[in-house]
Amino acid sequence: MSAAEAAALVKHGDHVGFSGFTHAGCPKVVPVEIANIARKEHEKGNPFQISVFTGASTGDKIDGELARAKAIKFRTPYQTCKDSRNGINNGEIEYCDLHLSTMSQDIRYGYYGNIDVAIIEACDVTEDGEIVPTVAVGISPTVARLAKIVIVELNRHVPKGLRGMHDLAEPLDPPHRKALDIYNVKDRVGTEYIKVDPAKIIVVETDEIGEGGKFAPVDEITAKIGQNVADFFVNEMKEGRMPKTFLPVQSGVGNIANAVLAAMGDSKDIPDFEVYTEVIQDAVIDLMRSGRVKFASGCSLTVSNECMEEVYKDLDFFKDKVVLRPAEYSNNPEIVRRLGIIAINTAIEADIFGNINSTHISGTKMMNGIGGSGDFTRSAYVSIFVTPSVAKDGKISAIVPMVSHEDHSEHSVKIIISEYGVADLRGKCPKERALEIINKCAHPEYRPILLKYLENAEKNFPGQTPFDMYNAFSFHKALRETGDMRNAKIEEI
Repeated sequence: MSAAEAAALVKHGDHVGFSGFTHAGCPKVVPVEIANIARKEHEKGNPFQISVFTGASTGDKIDGELARAKAIKFRTPYQTCKDSRNGINNGEIEYCDLHLSTMSQDIRYGYYGNIDVAIIEACDVTEDGEIVPTVAVGISPTVARLAKIVIVELNRHVPKGLRGMHDLAEPLDPPHRKALDIYNVKDRVGTEYIKVDPAKIIVVETDEIGEGGKFAPVDEITAKIGQNVADFFVNEMKEGRMPKTFLPVQSGVGNIANAVLAAMGDSKDIPDFEVYTEVIQDAVIDLMRSGRVKFASGCSLTVSNECMEEVYKDLDFFKDKVVLRPAEYSNNPEIVRRLGIIAINTAIEADIFGNINSTHISGTKMMNGIGGSGDFTRSAYVSIFVTPSVAKDGKISAIVPMVSHEDHSEHSVKIIISEYGVADLRGKCPKERALEIINKCAHPEYRPILLKYLENAEKNFPGQTPFDMYNAFSFHKALRETGDMRNAKIEEI
C-alpha cells in the first residue's frame, strides 16, 4: 500500500505501537499521514486521536507531527520532542512516565488495553512473516505479535545486510518466567527477526534517511566532567573496588555521555571495555574503530546520519561487535545486576542528600521522562549521576537543598560528579553526604548558602536527616519569583 492507504487503517481511539528507540529505527512516512488524517478530521469537526506506545523517544516524524496535529490522546513511556512536551505540560496529552524496561511486559499484562496497530520500520520482510528491524528494537517484538494489523515501513535506504545484528526475544510472563540467559555482553538468546502471521502484515516501501543530528562538540565543562569520571574509575581500580579488567558501561544520551565516553577512551589507565547500554552513540562507534570498545550491546544505534552511513558501508566490521536487543533485555535489572554494569546517567538536579531529579523542571514541567536511568541505577555495580553544577549562566544551581521532583532516591545513588569534583556517597550518613556534595560538586558561588542551609537545619531540626522544610525550597522559590537562584535566602526560624 501507499503510506496514505496504510494510515487510513488507523482509526480514532486506536492504540498504536511504534518501532524505534530515540529517532533510530522509527517509521517515518505512515505517522505523517496519520497526522494529516487527524488534521482533516478536526477541520470537519470530528475527533481523531490515538494512544501512542513506543520504546522510548521518537523522531519528529512521530512525536512532532502527531503532537502538532493534536492527534495524541495518550503517550507513554518517554519523549524528547518540544511539541509533545508542550502538549503534555499544557494538559493536551495524557502522559504516563515509565521505566523503559517495563513497557513491553506492561502491554502484555493488559495494563493499557489491546494494541490495535503496530507500525514497524524494517530493512527486510519475507513472505512467511519474518521482519528484520532497522537500527533499533524498543518494544517491536511485543507490539508486532499482539497487534491486529502490522504496518511495515520497508526502508530501502537501510541495507538488508543489517540482518544478523539483532537479538530478538520476549521473555515468558510470570509465573512462568525463567532466567534471562545473558551472562556476557555478547550472549544472544533470540532470533535475528520478528516472526508474525504474514496475513496481518501490510508493506509500505520507503527510502527515508534517519533523523540523526550531530551532538554539540565537547566544551570545557563537559570535558571536565568526563575527565572526573575517568579519574574516578582509575582510582577505583587502584583501590581494588573495581576489577582491573574493568566492567561493562551504560551511559545515558547526550553531550555529557559522549564526553564521558571520549574521556574514558583517552585514558591510558582504563583497559579496553565493553558497553551494555540502551543507546549506542557516535562516541561508542569511534571507540570501536580505535579498538577501545570491544563490543556493544544496546537497544538502538542512535548516531548521527553521517556516522550511520559509515556503519552501513562497513557492516562486516560492525556486525560482530554490535547487537541490538528489545528494551526489556537491554535495560533489564536482572541482567544489569548480573553483569555488574557501571551506570552513568544525567541529572537535572541533585539535592545535598543524594536524591536525583531526572525529569521535571521546577517540579512541575515534564522535560523528557525517566527513560532507562532507573532500570540501570538501582541494580548497577556503581551508580553515577553527572551534571554541570549550574545552568542558565549560573542562575540555576543543579545542587539544591531538596529536589523539586524525585526520580531516584538517595538509596540508589552512589556517586555524583560535576565539573568541580566527585562526591562519593557510599557508606556515608546524610550529614556526611551533604558536606561531600556541597564541597565537591556545587558551584563555589552556591556553596555558602548551601552550607548555611545545612547549618540551620542541623540547629533547628536535629535528627538522622537535618531537613528544614521551611527553607528547603528556598532555591526553587527564588527561581520562580526572580528567575535566579542566586537570590535564595535562608531565613532563621
